Amino acid sequence: MKGHVYWILELDIQAGREQDFHALMREMVEDTQANEPGTLAYEWSISSDGKVCHIFEHYSNSAATMVHLAKFGDKYAERFFEALSPRRFVIYGSPSQLVKDMLSGFGPTYMQLADGYCR
Repeated sequence: MKGHVYWILELDIQAGREQDFHALMREMVEDTQANEPGTLAYEWSISSDGKVCHIFEHYSNSAATMVHLAKFGDKYAERFFEALSPRRFVIYGSPSQLVKDMLSGFGPTYMQLADGYCR
């Protein structure tokens, strides 16, 4: 997965914003699937109590990551952060310095591959 960038973002779903969250999730998933061919995976998971969300995102390279981040900032960030509060952000792969700079405000943890493979 040379050059790939992927992460898991863990977020709290704000009390009273569950309906907004679900509508935003559907909109973002549909938009990303339809318009971002460099996004290889984009999966949202919700805890059984409906209070926590994990988002797994996987990009073919840093350029594809930047396409997503630019759209997120322009179109979704305000509503996203009204409905969700970040808990933890763990990034894997080979993000460029530009990607790292764009995400630095979120205080991510970067993990380096130690061993393994992806089919």
